[in-house]
Amino acid sequence: MSAEQIQAFFESAPGQGIAAGAVILLFFFILVSGKNKKTDTRGLVLSAIFVALYVVLNQLTLFRFPQGGSITAFSMLAITACGYLLGTRRAVMAGMCAGLLELIFNPYVIHPLQLLLDYPLAVGALGFAGLIHSGKWSIPSGYLLGVLCRYLCVVLSGILFFGAYAPEGFNAFTWSIYYNLIYIGAEMLITLPILFLPPIRSTLQRLRNQLV
Repeated sequence: MSAEQIQAFFESAPGQGIAAGAVILLFFFILVSGKNKKTDTRGLVLSAIFVALYVVLNQLTLFRFPQGGSITAFSMLAITACGYLLGTRRAVMAGMCAGLLELIFNPYVIHPLQLLLDYPLAVGALGFAGLIHSGKWSIPSGYLLGVLCRYLCVVLSGILFFGAYAPEGFNAFTWSIYYNLIYIGAEMLITLPILFLPPIRSTLQRLRNQLV
């Protein structure tokens, strides 16, 4: 199947239906991913809110790059905050849901593995922010960890599938590192200062204490 056929499939109703079905399945796993596999409606609702927030903020694009990737209005913060408040497991699944919804709204697919790396895996990787949840600077540190995990996914995708776009003076490896660093790094730089504000940190810490 050619890249054009793969792209056309995920722009079609059947392709979007598969993505939507995967989202529903992931939300089911979020519902039953609490302690002792009991259903956790609160965790499901909060995860859904963070996913919706990601989707909305992801549509508020400050700059979109021609070969994929964009600087958005703090969309990555939605999933990293989910990790801090709800834990890594739920946040990774919520991020995968958000990535699949992004696939429905803005598909750019040339290979099935590239689809996984750029959408559910890359956005889901933001949920690893939840691994850092203690300490004075846990919120910005967790955000940086989540962004780094996403960056590694999209860099691997760029090396494997977008090397042909590398301009003179770059190879697939160096171009992927540079290209993806521009838009992910730019959004990171405009988001980090917010996470160092005492009111933001204290609010998130208070919410986490209420949820744990």
